[in-house]
Order: sequence, then C-alpha cells, then structure tokens
Amino acid sequence: MSPRIPLRRLALLTAVGLGLGAGITPVAAQAESPPTRQDDYLAAAQEYGVPAEVLLGVSYLESRWDANAGAPSTSGGYGPMHLTDAAYVAALAPAAEPETTGDPAPAEDARGDDSRPKATGHPVDAPAPAEASLHTLPAAAELTGLSAETLRTDPVANIRGGAALLASYQDALGAPKGADTDPAAWYGAVARYSGADSEQAAAAFADEVYATLRDGVARTTDEGHALSLPGRSVTPIKDWLIRLGLRKLARPDGIECPIDISCESLPAPYEAFGDGDYGNHDKGNRPQQQRIEYIVIHDTEASWATTLKLVADPTYVSWHYSLRSVDGHIAQHVKVKDVGWHAGNWYVNAKSIGLEHEGFAANGAWYTEALYRTSAKLVRHLALRLGIPLDRKHIIGHDNVPGTITSTVAGMHWDPGPYWDWSHYFDLLKAPFRGLPAPLAGHAGLVTLNPDFATNKPAFTGCTGAASNPCPLRSSSSVILRTAPDLTAPLVRDPGRCGTKASTMLVSDHCARASAGQTYAVAERAGEWTAIWYLGQKAWFRNADAGPLWNVGFVVEPKPGLASIPVFGRAFPEAAAYPAGVPVQAVSPLAQYTITAGQRYAAGPVLDGEYYRAATFDGSGPGDWTVIRGAQQYVQIQFGQRIGYVLRSDVVLKPAVTF
Repeated sequence: MSPRIPLRRLALLTAVGLGLGAGITPVAAQAESPPTRQDDYLAAAQEYGVPAEVLLGVSYLESRWDANAGAPSTSGGYGPMHLTDAAYVAALAPAAEPETTGDPAPAEDARGDDSRPKATGHPVDAPAPAEASLHTLPAAAELTGLSAETLRTDPVANIRGGAALLASYQDALGAPKGADTDPAAWYGAVARYSGADSEQAAAAFADEVYATLRDGVARTTDEGHALSLPGRSVTPIKDWLIRLGLRKLARPDGIECPIDISCESLPAPYEAFGDGDYGNHDKGNRPQQQRIEYIVIHDTEASWATTLKLVADPTYVSWHYSLRSVDGHIAQHVKVKDVGWHAGNWYVNAKSIGLEHEGFAANGAWYTEALYRTSAKLVRHLALRLGIPLDRKHIIGHDNVPGTITSTVAGMHWDPGPYWDWSHYFDLLKAPFRGLPAPLAGHAGLVTLNPDFATNKPAFTGCTGAASNPCPLRSSSSVILRTAPDLTAPLVRDPGRCGTKASTMLVSDHCARASAGQTYAVAERAGEWTAIWYLGQKAWFRNADAGPLWNVGFVVEPKPGLASIPVFGRAFPEAAAYPAGVPVQAVSPLAQYTITAGQRYAAGPVLDGEYYRAATFDGSGPGDWTVIRGAQQYVQIQFGQRIGYVLRSDVVLKPAVTF
C-alpha cells in the first residue's frame, strides 16, 4: 500500500466539518503559519474518520502527548500514540549492567533478613511475548503504508498510525465511523486500543479516556508543543464493549483494590521445601500487629507474562501487587496483612507494601499514563485505609530503600529509575508537592526538589549497549548534584555505592542524584545555587534545574558534644528487647557513613525499634510471628538518594526555620 499524504492543514476546517461540536475548536490558520501539533491530531482524525477528541483522549492516556525522544515505553510502545513493537525492542542491544562505576555490587537479597537464606532478586527477562497488544506498530504500518521506523521516530506519523488503528477497531465492531460521529459511539474501539485482555481492564482504560474528555486537559509536551482538550460532557455507549468478546475476570471477596480499577487475584504461593526452607513470603497480621509505614514503588525488569510466572514460583521472591504497562491492569499476589520479599531490607519489608510496575529502568524506558493512573488510585486507596501519609517519606522508590548493613549497601537496587515522574504521580495522588509562599521562602531550612519533568533532561548514558552510549535526552525526575556551585564541578560521590571511584552519568549510577519530591536540609545558598546536606557532605544543585520548593519542618543534628553519630539502614530494637531463644539482630551502623557536628538532615517520622520475627513456615520457631519492640527509638532521615535512620538518643530534633 502506498503511503497517504498527511493532511497537515485540515485543522483549518470548521468545527462542524470536523465533528468536534463544543469539544475542540480548530486552530485558526494563516497561510504562512506552520502546522502545530494540535493541527497534526486534527488532520489525522479527519484523514481516518476518528473524532478528534477521541484521538487526543486516547493519546493522552497513553503518553500525555509526549514523544519521549523516540524511546520505547516499558511495554515497548513508541510515540504519542504508544504504538507497540515488542519484537523490535527485544532485539535491541541489551542495557548496560545496572551497577555503578564502583566495585561490582553483590546481588541484592530481596528478603533482606540475616535469619533466613537469601532470596534472589530481579531476573533477566524472557523473549518478547506474542500478545497482539504488544505488536500494534506493525499493524499501524500495514494500515498507513508507513515504515515501522517512521512510526517509531516521527511523532506526526505515529499520530496517524494511532488514528488508523482506532478506525480499524471501529470498523471491526461495525460501529459508526467518521470525524463527525458522536464520541460516545467509540467506547468499544477505545477499549480495544488499550490492549487489555479482559473486559474489566478494557473498560477501566476506556473510562479513564472518557473521564479525560469530560474534565479536559492542557499541557506543554516534552517537545514544547502546547496542546489542549477542552472538557465536554460525553456519556459513552458502553454496549459496544460486549462485542469485543473479552474474558471476564473473577473478582473474589477480599481483594484489596479500589472498585473503579481493573484488579484480579493471582495469589503468590506459600510453600515449604523441607530443611526448614520455604517461600515466597511471610505470614503476618498487619496493621493490627505492626504499622505499615511505607509503600514501595518498583519496576519489574521483566515483561508482564514473565512477572506473573515469577511471582507464582514458590522458590522466588514476592510482592503485593503487579501493574501492567499497556492498560494499568493490576494483579494482587500477597495480602496486605502479609509480608512480601521485595525491598531488600527486612525492616522495610515488614513495614511496607510492594508494588511492581511492568518496566525496565535499565533501558531508560518510559511509563504509560494508564499505569500511572491506576497505580495512583491503588496507592491512594491503600494509604487512606492504612493511615500512610502521602509524601516522599512514606511513598518511596526501591531506590530510596537503604542497605541493611555495611556489606549490602552497594548491592541495593535503583528502580523505578530516573524516568519515573514523581511530581505527576503525586499530582495523581492528590498530594502535589508544595512550598512556602515567596515572602517566607527566605526563612526556609528545608528544600523540596521539583524539577520540571518536561524540560529536565540530564545527559545519562548506558540505556542500551555500552555504558558510554548516550541515552536519548528524555524527561527525568532526577536532580544532578555537584561538589561546588559550578556546572563544571565534579559530581558528589556516594562512598557506599561508588566505593572510591568518581560518580558518573551512567543511568544506573545514582551516586550523585536526588529526586523530585525528596526534601533535604539546606546547607548553604550561593546566588542561583543551593547546597543540601547529602551523605555527610554539601551537595550543590542549580536552582533552575531543581525547581526548589522552600519549606519548613524538622531536622536532626548531632547532640552537643558529639563529634559524629552513626547512620543505620534498619531500625531494630536493642539486644535487651529480645526474648530468650530469639536470635538478636545486630544494631549495626553503616560503616561508609557518619553525620558530623554541624550537619543537619531532614527528619521523617520518629520510629520505635522493631523486629518482626518470621523464620519458620508454620510460625513454630522461638518468637516467630511476633513483633519485638524495644525502648530504643530512631528518627528517619533523608540522608542521600536513600533514607536512613539515626538513634533518637544521638540527635536534637529541631525546627528547620531561620529568622
């Protein structure tokens, strides 16, 4: 089939001619004006007979209209319309090893508990799966006559490919087609575009698209294009969904998901292997027995199909929920009351819920809007139910979890990676990052980082192939930290992660990074630069890169008379708290780090020393299935990229404010 000529100027047509009603007004044109990205959507909609609102709404739920520099999503999707090409992505050169330039890191023990054998971590993914939902780009190439490479790299062509797919889905349903058709009649095609394999998941995706049509949205994309979709009341005709013939999920009583998202129960096995070994999680009674303090955001480093196989393996590790990239569908594996093996730190595991998002941080992939939205709905639901504050002290990434003891620091994982959009995620959680009004900013002793995701594009390397290969310049939540207020100054160094070697811009090397939403104690200001206390040193960022939000709160500093104090990776009780027969877990400081007099760090919650003892399959061991608590208290701090813990008895807790 010969390629069609893009009708780039069809945005000049009237609203009636485009069938847009009150939804969108075409951009007024002058003969000499170049077409805008809004024009490109309108032209593709007219060319393939799709209501422009529908095309824009679907694209927004896939990519928020971003092009992502031609890089693939976590499910192998390209461009604003998220056209998937999993076979092509699988054939790309593998990503650089997810380690820093320091000494080779040992593999993380996902359980993170000295009392049990190690539990292995993330695997290498299996070959590309065969699901049609992961191969829509070849279908779009056939429909448009455009090459696969063009559809991957040219956003305008990609939009046309998405429009062609939507039109083909509408044709297959026998539903009315045309740019002037009622958007309400496109519910079935929109649901199919999700790639979902169940009626509930397809409906959840379509409902989010129609909610976007209702509420409207406007933003500037990562390429600098201003786009808008004015709100319009549309009542979708949901009967079209039935014609897709998708399976219906069983939703058993007791599944712990909000009612308005697609969620199924795929329980992880709890099995004994003999010789005292068992897998792949621990029984618990949370929150009645122990408060849940954290929700940990991970990526799977595996496809959806591989992820489900792994969590069903009793000899592997576990987490509470998996989230699928193409449509945001969720599977629950472990009850909230039980303890998953996911964070590499037993203290954090015992006090957290783990969410695995289908994705590949090492490949520099991006996350779909559908994934962000369902994840945020789930996290908000769990947080409100369990009393977990919606802030970056409690909603953390795997890359924020500290090593347990000195020997495990270097091996801790770094997902979900620098391309996770924390600011947007917290907007969806209805807990946006905030700062003081300008008149009070000068009194702030804390700073919350909030870089502009669309324009913040650090020059990372090693997303694919050799570690020196430049990554595409992509939007990121990461803020780069330097030893002095100068863009030519060396990067700061994390002695626990990087050893004695210098930090780099390798995508997996977060030795010199902070992330959106994290709050640090201000150490110094110099013109357009700010220094924060970071891993025992001053770390500088340029304000224009970090989007600082000035705040007040509490900080810790060493008590007067103490030259330095230790930092811990877990908040275990003192030895005297353990009952007879229960092995004492060492309160072991992280030898790579100390806090010296004069330094201060942003304070999180004050925590009682706790250890959840779970070392046998049936709870028959000494002290098993009980929480051991001591008199010793800790204060959680934002220490570097990761959190840490200091003894309450070692520090002064004081307001972070200057007058």
